[in-house]
Formats: sequence, structure tokens, C-alpha cells
Amino acid sequence: MSYGDQFPEPAGNGPAGRGRRPGSHPHRVPLLLLAAVLGVGLGALGFWLGGMLLHRLQPEHPPTNPNAQPREAVPNGPLDAEEAEANELFERVKDSVVSVNLVLQRRSRFDLSIEEATTGAGSGFLWDADGRIVTNFHVVREAAERRDMAVRVVMSDPSKKYDAAVVGLAPEYDLAVIQIQPRETIKPIDVGTSGDLKVGQKAFAIGNPFELPGTLTKGIVSALNRPTKAPSGGVITGCIQHTAAINPGNSGGPLLNRLGRLIGVNSSIITPSGGNVGIGFAIPVDTVNGVVTEIIRNGRALKPDLGIRLYDQQRLRRAGFSKGVMIAEAIPGGPAAAAGLRGLRPSQEVAGRAEPGDLIVAINGEDVNNQNDYQRVVSKLKVGQQVTVRYLRDDEEKEATLTVRGV
Repeated sequence: MSYGDQFPEPAGNGPAGRGRRPGSHPHRVPLLLLAAVLGVGLGALGFWLGGMLLHRLQPEHPPTNPNAQPREAVPNGPLDAEEAEANELFERVKDSVVSVNLVLQRRSRFDLSIEEATTGAGSGFLWDADGRIVTNFHVVREAAERRDMAVRVVMSDPSKKYDAAVVGLAPEYDLAVIQIQPRETIKPIDVGTSGDLKVGQKAFAIGNPFELPGTLTKGIVSALNRPTKAPSGGVITGCIQHTAAINPGNSGGPLLNRLGRLIGVNSSIITPSGGNVGIGFAIPVDTVNGVVTEIIRNGRALKPDLGIRLYDQQRLRRAGFSKGVMIAEAIPGGPAAAAGLRGLRPSQEVAGRAEPGDLIVAINGEDVNNQNDYQRVVSKLKVGQQVTVRYLRDDEEKEATLTVRGV
């Protein structure tokens, strides 16, 4: 059976085929009309929704106004007591603080001119009317070691700049004195004391952090008598720990009390990141005053010395001595030897053993419990000063008077 026999074609002119074309469908026209109506309706709906969306996106007011005027500003008003204190301090001290820059000087390869480049910056402050300035040793160290490096001082008025000469250095205290020849009257800083400082007192720093001159920061004295490392490799004793923010460039600048008097010279920070984390150290002004005076007198600082070499502290503790410092050697010709103090010496009873040296427990009435105490107390002494040393020898307490020498 063929497909033609199953589905016979209707006759083109018969009743069954009248009015139809091959392939036409009886419902096609209504569907097309319905699709057209739906298309027009959806288009109209989309146009309406788009218009509504544009209307919503457009601001109610235009973005610009040619008649706009500045807002009415309200003055800050009077300073409160703490703000006034800080502002008055800054205004009083700012002209005593300077920027200390290191300038590399090289002759140009093309002509005879000198080319300059700033390679480092720190802070300092005016010490006296003769133009002497105190700063850190590590700020000017390169200038003291290299002939092609100069020290240039920029005053609080940045238009006033001076080349400075190095007067003297004290690496063991991280201090230096430089000098300018100012063309105008200068204002030396007011000097306070550090021996009577208390934890919790306000502390202010003015300096040149990150080469931003005239920067004031505020904090408190957070600890006293901290030892810090000196550029010479030794230890600076009795330092002030404080929270006034200091950063690279603050080195050599002043630490001040609330009256604007110098209480220390900012020297270093503890930081894991390179920036300030609230732990700064300043060399106490009592030390600064003595060291700077020695530099101005002699061109260098004479370090106070008692002519004593101390026994290792850990070994001393293991030997059962719970406090004090033991003399390992009273240096011949030194103050301790001259006063009859003695260090370790061979035992007269047991071959190969040593007799203990004198155990120092106090100097000028200040207890000496360890080597940090000893270094702190001795660092405050003055060359030529007479001091009383209390010590133990064979469990008997004795006293001796020594004359401090300078080394």
C-alpha cells in the first residue's frame, strides 16, 4: 500500500478543496493578528516602563547651579585649656627648633659648578646665642666622616639656611654640637631638668619627621631610666621613654615639658614597621647639659669614669651574690685603685682560685643593684667630682671617697 492510497489528494475544484491553497492553515491569520497586538502592547509597556525608569534616575534638582554660593562657615571658637597649652608652647618654642640636613656636594663633570643633593635629614635646637645647635651624633655622623658631605641648617623660617661646622661629637651619648653664624637674633631653647620627672607627665616633641618641619606631637612620659643602645655600640643609661609620636627626621629634636622647657633629646624609637608605635626614647637633659658643656669646652665630651672594670653579672649571680656589682679590676692609676678598692685576686689559700673583688652596693647614696644601675649613676657624675662609694669586703660594709676622672 502506497502513502498516496492512504491519504488521497482532494480535487482542486471539488467541494472539499474550494478556497484553500496548498500548505495553508485555517487558524494562521488570527494567530498573526494576536501576535501583532501582543507585540504592540509589549512595546508600549516597555516604552512606559523605560520612561518611568528614566524619570526615577534623573535628579529632582539639576547637578549644577550657576548661582551657587559658599556655605556659611562657623568659626572654631576659643581653644580649650589643653589646646591653648599646646598652641602656646609651640609658638614659644618653634623658632628654637631647626632642621639639620646632610648635603652631598660633588663637582659637575661638565663644568666647575658644585652639584648638591640632600641625603639625610634630622632635627636640632638652638643651644646658645653664639649659634651652637644640639642634635644627635647619628644625624651628622656622615658629615664628620666624609669630606664631600656638608651640614646645612634650615631655621623655622625656611628662607633662612646656614652651613654648619661640627664643634664636637659624643657617640657614646648619641649627641653632637654644630654651629652656624646667624645673620639675625636667635632664640636659644629653655633648659629644664630630668632628674625630677614623673611617669605620666606631659611630653611634647617638635621636629622634622619625614622632612615635615615644625611638627608638634604630644604624649606622656611612660617610663624612666631606660637603657638604649648608642651608635658607638655602648649603652645610654637613664633615658626617657615617652609616647609623643616621633619618626625618622625627629632625631635630635627636643622633648619638652608642658612649660616648653627641654627635658630630653629625641634619639630613637622601637618599631616593627618603621613608623611610630608609641615607644620613643630621649636622652635626659641632665646628661645632655653636662655632655654639651664638655663638648663646647674641649671639642669632645669627657666621659666620667671611676677606673673600674666590672665582673660579669651573670657569673656573679650564679656565685650567689643577689645584688651589687663586683670589681673585676681596679685599673692601676685610676680613682678606684687610688682609693684602695680592689678587684679579683688570686687566692692565698687555694691554688687556681680567686678571691672575690669588692662588691659595690651604692654610689653617693644611690643603690647599685646591677650594672645598669652602676652605668646610670656614673653617667651622671661630673669630671673632678668627689663621690662616696659604699661596698662590701668579706661581708663587711665599707666606704671610700673617689675623685671622678674623665676619659
